[in-house]
Amino acid sequence: MELIVLKTNLKEGITALGKIGSENASLPILKNCLIETHENKIKFSVTNLEMAISSVIPAKVIKDGSITVPLSILSSIINNLESERVSLETKNNNLVIKTENYQAKIQGTKKEEFPIIPKIENEREYLQMESGLLKDTFLSIVMASQGSAIRPELGGVLFDYQVNIIKFAATDSFRLAERTIDENSYKANIEQKLKMIVPLKTIQELVRIMSEKDEEKISIYFDLNQILFRTDKFELVSRVINGDFPDYQPIIPKEIAIEITVNRDQLVNALKLTGSFSDKMNEIRVIIKEGVKNIELFSANPILGENQYLIPAKIKGDSMEIVFNWKFLFDGIKNIETENITIGLNGDNKPAIIRPMNVQDYFYIIMPINNT
Repeated sequence: MELIVLKTNLKEGITALGKIGSENASLPILKNCLIETHENKIKFSVTNLEMAISSVIPAKVIKDGSITVPLSILSSIINNLESERVSLETKNNNLVIKTENYQAKIQGTKKEEFPIIPKIENEREYLQMESGLLKDTFLSIVMASQGSAIRPELGGVLFDYQVNIIKFAATDSFRLAERTIDENSYKANIEQKLKMIVPLKTIQELVRIMSEKDEEKISIYFDLNQILFRTDKFELVSRVINGDFPDYQPIIPKEIAIEITVNRDQLVNALKLTGSFSDKMNEIRVIIKEGVKNIELFSANPILGENQYLIPAKIKGDSMEIVFNWKFLFDGIKNIETENITIGLNGDNKPAIIRPMNVQDYFYIIMPINNT
């Protein structure tokens, strides 16, 4: 292998790989990055056997070839180079890196020793949407997912393709977030419905490397045990979680006892302030008084003291006091972009529902803390 490449492109390609290749110390080869060349492009790949990421960058390839080298040392060298023009060459299972004033030789291993990167067998059926839309969708729901050895299905995001809509959902059994994308926002040639649970770690890696540019497209492919996300710059293939996602439809509130409409930014600030006085359970009390045009947020700590915050609000319904984990409440609000939000309450033992004002494609459900 022999090639010339720009340092800027090298950094972009290596940064996309993240750190998944360094997670399993029992298999040293998993700490390596596979480097391959083809048609004036360099392809970098890493895997932890559950997930694999590949990135592609342009280069002037003089001679095709391949090698695997430790990702950490490669990344350290590339990130600290001063010259923009970089030469890479393989010699006797070593990767030689040269610039006008620097040279390094990294001991490597042959491509054949690197784990095989899984492939999706059927790439004829696919789904495609804007990368920025998918990233925003994941950011709006992923905080409700939580790894669980006892219930692995809670450690991922539900991908529910219903042909004319796609529902994404996540839950840790204390809260639930759902986002719906309609058929006008994606292209697909998949005619049958399908459901799968994508691991939380996979979603987190996707969010890290996906572009926010609306014009960049991401294509998604499926088989029974895997899912593949592909753009012009990267591929991520991952196993999916076996099991059934909880049937959450019955817990979605059908009626609301009290509906609150409040400014999103004011509520965010109020939660941050009053939350600083909360106890180790992160409890914050929401107080609604009949005939008053505001809601009160109150928290107390036997060591720190107490505080309260009044927020102007439109209220439909009677009085109520209800306790939430303020961090859970904050998680459901911080990624909402509308100026105002609505909060539906049904008492201290039934789920509350949060929605963006006049938006029906997203909701967040949270269970109150019942201290009785």
